[in-house]
Amino acid sequence: MAHETVSERLSAWAPSPRTLLGPGPSEVHPRVLAALGLPLLGHLDPEFIALMDQTQAMLRQVFRTQNPLTLAVSGTGSAGMETVIVNLIEPGDRMVVGVNGVFGGRMVDVAQRAGAEVTVVERPFGEAFAPEEFESAVRRVRPKLVGLVHAETSTGVCQPVETIARICHEHGVLLALDTVTSLGGIPVEVDAWEIDAVYSGTQKCLSCPPGLAPVTFGPRAVEVIQRRKTKIQSWYLDLTMIMKYWGASDGGARFYHHTAPINMNYALREALALVLEEGLEARFARHRLNHEALKAGLSALGIEYIPAEGYRLPQLNCVAIPPGVDDGAVRRRLLQQWGIEIGGGLGPLAGKAWRIGLMGYSCRPANVTLVLSALETCLRDAGLPVQPGAALDAASRVYREASAGQAARV
Repeated sequence: MAHETVSERLSAWAPSPRTLLGPGPSEVHPRVLAALGLPLLGHLDPEFIALMDQTQAMLRQVFRTQNPLTLAVSGTGSAGMETVIVNLIEPGDRMVVGVNGVFGGRMVDVAQRAGAEVTVVERPFGEAFAPEEFESAVRRVRPKLVGLVHAETSTGVCQPVETIARICHEHGVLLALDTVTSLGGIPVEVDAWEIDAVYSGTQKCLSCPPGLAPVTFGPRAVEVIQRRKTKIQSWYLDLTMIMKYWGASDGGARFYHHTAPINMNYALREALALVLEEGLEARFARHRLNHEALKAGLSALGIEYIPAEGYRLPQLNCVAIPPGVDDGAVRRRLLQQWGIEIGGGLGPLAGKAWRIGLMGYSCRPANVTLVLSALETCLRDAGLPVQPGAALDAASRVYREASAGQAARV
């Protein structure tokens, strides 16, 4: 490096090839990558406005909602979280937040920064909540808003929300839902579940680069925003202005708010088109099938899941590291030898868990067999009594049975 020339430093840069099987980002479809390289338009160009309208319409289909206030915030999923909270919370408002992982904890932090008086409903990492826990908290606290993570990225837990939503509405409370890791991978039924405010991200099951945060707000949430007594804390995330740029207020002319990331919006539009071309039900089934194959292979390797059966995310597999296996050494070897990225545990699961993502474009049989083969090699070299080929045999059996079942239905 001491003899590196200026021309060498300024030459074109290219990343090493990676198979992204961690908690995000996921691999990006070639059509989405191509969209990123299309020529720029101005942020008020009529063609770009038309693309914004298309994106909103497709987001409504993926969120399964009719909410007019549905758009993509310029920022990652965390910006979506802040958008929901700073628009719905005023200083002194009470909020109840479910914390069973890192991102529930982050929601608490964001809400407190917005001036909320936060009450935490807590479960250990890897566990789901019972609806009764929220009913008790809502009765006791009488909050304005309940915040809940649908798909906890740090633990692989899928949280059922329908009953909790009903409890909230019976008590006149809004429900905000984090779907950063669930949207496009498992059902998110905004209207059917009557969720008031929802945020997501682009880099998980939508298989788009990080940089935008899809959000949608129902009529109760919109009314709360319109009746605020104080100014929204964030100028950049103020929906009363952003909705005028996105045409999600009362129609008419578009008003400049900020310069949107043009090419990221191209990419999101293409990613959503791919989701809808595949079909949501088919996409959910694909995530489920590849999860079942991975689960069978991991079981053959003696690897167990941390969340209980029935609460596991198919797109984010959080598993316990076998005793005696060095977490960091295995993940480094996966990256260096095979170019595979998987995630480690966070918080109390650090050094104890692996998080294997099968999200969006990454969710393919080839990736399932690749990561199982690589893990088998690592575990055998670590001295574990792993039967050669057992993991791939188990995964292949799942695929064969699914194929036979599909043929029988046809």
